[in-house]
Amino acid sequence: MFGRFSSAARTLTRASTSRVFVPPPQVVVGAKFFSSTPPPVDTITVTVDGSPVEIPKGSTVLHACETAGVEIPRFCYHQRLSIAGNCRMCLVEVEKAPKPVASCAMPAMPNMNIKTTTPLVKKAREGVMEFLLANHPLDCPICDQGGECDLQDQAMVFGSDRGRFVETKRGVEDKELGPLVKTVMTRCIHCTRCVRFAKEVAGVEDLGTTGRGRDTEIGTYVSKLFRSEMSGNVIDLCPVGALTSKPYAFTARSWELKKTESVDVSDALGSNILVDTKGTEVMRITPRLNEEINEEWISDKARFQYDGLKRQRIDVPMAKAAGGLAAVSWEEAFEKIAEAVSKASKDEIKGIAGKLADAESIVAMKDLLNRLGSGNHMCEGFPTLGADIRSSYLMNSSIVGVEDADAILLVGTNPRVEAPVLNARLRRACLSTGATVANVGSPLNLTFPVEELGMGAATLKELDAQSHPFFKTMKEAANPMIVVGAGLVGREDGLALLQTLHSLAEKTGVVGEGWNGFNMLHDSAGRVAGLDLGFLPSESAKKAAAKVVFLLNSDDFDEADVPADAFVVYVGSHGDKGATRADVILPGAAYTEKSSTYVNTEGRPQRTKAAVAPIGQARDDWTIVRALSEVLGASLPYDDLNAVRARLAEVAPHMERTTEVEPSTWLNGSTYAHIPAGTTSDAPFTSSVANFYMTDAVSRASVTMAKCTSTKLT
Repeated sequence: MFGRFSSAARTLTRASTSRVFVPPPQVVVGAKFFSSTPPPVDTITVTVDGSPVEIPKGSTVLHACETAGVEIPRFCYHQRLSIAGNCRMCLVEVEKAPKPVASCAMPAMPNMNIKTTTPLVKKAREGVMEFLLANHPLDCPICDQGGECDLQDQAMVFGSDRGRFVETKRGVEDKELGPLVKTVMTRCIHCTRCVRFAKEVAGVEDLGTTGRGRDTEIGTYVSKLFRSEMSGNVIDLCPVGALTSKPYAFTARSWELKKTESVDVSDALGSNILVDTKGTEVMRITPRLNEEINEEWISDKARFQYDGLKRQRIDVPMAKAAGGLAAVSWEEAFEKIAEAVSKASKDEIKGIAGKLADAESIVAMKDLLNRLGSGNHMCEGFPTLGADIRSSYLMNSSIVGVEDADAILLVGTNPRVEAPVLNARLRRACLSTGATVANVGSPLNLTFPVEELGMGAATLKELDAQSHPFFKTMKEAANPMIVVGAGLVGREDGLALLQTLHSLAEKTGVVGEGWNGFNMLHDSAGRVAGLDLGFLPSESAKKAAAKVVFLLNSDDFDEADVPADAFVVYVGSHGDKGATRADVILPGAAYTEKSSTYVNTEGRPQRTKAAVAPIGQARDDWTIVRALSEVLGASLPYDDLNAVRARLAEVAPHMERTTEVEPSTWLNGSTYAHIPAGTTSDAPFTSSVANFYMTDAVSRASVTMAKCTSTKLT
């Protein structure tokens, strides 16, 4: 079992244990492209195993070895965490040094001669490994880390074939961290990766070390839960089996899993993920490295909500009968819909796109409604926002760009629950570069200092009138930023508030040469694609009362948008609110069961890939709309996925350039003519996310997310 998967192979599948230094990619900031590669710096030359290597001044010995292509074993070192230097596995020999040095913590000096394969280095590593295994239990056959364990791999490559310790192995009591992270602390080797992650990235200082020597333990000092929306990342960071996934425990081995690259849809950030499947079931979800979006972190909801994919699923078409909903054939379901549509006028037919609607299904639904003569379609929660100017509803600075801001104003948003990975970047900007963060809205409990300015519209007006002290802070900042929550625009006075924010942005220099700091943080994966595709009501449709309503993955619609006497058709994957309201239900595929396009909050199109087959009779949403169009006498002109995507590119050309952000132009002039004036309410600004663990149909069906809610982790 030892060494079944090499470190090199695991590098490709587990970003958190990456052995290879990856240079940062190009990123988009505002309307210009900038390279995140640092400017030319002084370099030094060192020798690694007889080969000269040129590295930036200030690099460590470990970096020099990595640059030379020499793999150095390590347990405590991680490229995104501070240096601890406590595992001593990365020992190398440096000429003229009296003893082996820890390469992760030793600065490289000019003309340094580094040796990594000498007998002294091999003996030192064997000794370190012997100490680590002295108290490590022989749990490999029952450990969930088996097959992707750093200790296994490095014991095979760098360890000895025997040990000299005969004392009884110590035992450590397991810690209860909550329903997500399982602990077997006897396996812990005290690398402190989890402690440093909690403090430096998650911003929750719940973990630490107690005791000394043999009695050292990782824990919470006093018994408490690990309260963080990103706690699951310690599972990837742990180099042994001390911290593993509690929902995944004893369900599968890593070599039994098929990995599929995909995109998370639990929020609008579009974090890159790997969907691990066994047969027809999703077994776990892990992060996939993407420096421009989520780096190698994902939120707990993205990681653990997958059990909701097999619960409360809709697997057959259903129609309302005398005794309630009953299973019917596709033909019967389509006939009932056609009968209802025939009794409604063109603008009385309405479509609502929900949080999990993909771009292919949205464009198909829009084309169908338009062919029926209806312009009555809208994105859930955004009924009136104009979509003519992309910069008015995107995160224009890009996700990476938030780290360049030095004065940040949060308005009606709580990034900790709306986008935890983005919150980690805001924390980095606040702590490492000294950015000042202020909030207008309900008081926030973030992971970094926030200045509370006020609760609502009155504070915004003070800022716009230049009478609030924070106006000066923004005006003097080099890169000021405004982050607007999606819940703010969804208010009845949302457009009036947006008008004030645009005025404030103009006065404080939020938008300038090479920098656009006006950002909207959306709360759902499908909304930006809907806005890009113009899935908004026409002027005539806004006044029409709907008699037939198509709910496209819409489970959080406003009751006012669906009249009580309307005939409702629900297209989706779960028996949630939308299905409860429906007269006809058409089973759609979940995001892990289809290849589809989602556009994240910064306007970056990304595609999921089908990891498993759809359940029962479920089909891709766009194929359902395509089949329905024939029955309604308005056949759509595409029959396969490539044709649908060609139509996507025709409506929104940037959809064709997946993984890229098309810079948006700031066209909002000083008159803000495209935003109608209006009165504002005194109601305080609040986040659109009330419960982080339950925000859509999938997470509400998840037992794991229900446990998180019941234990009050937020």
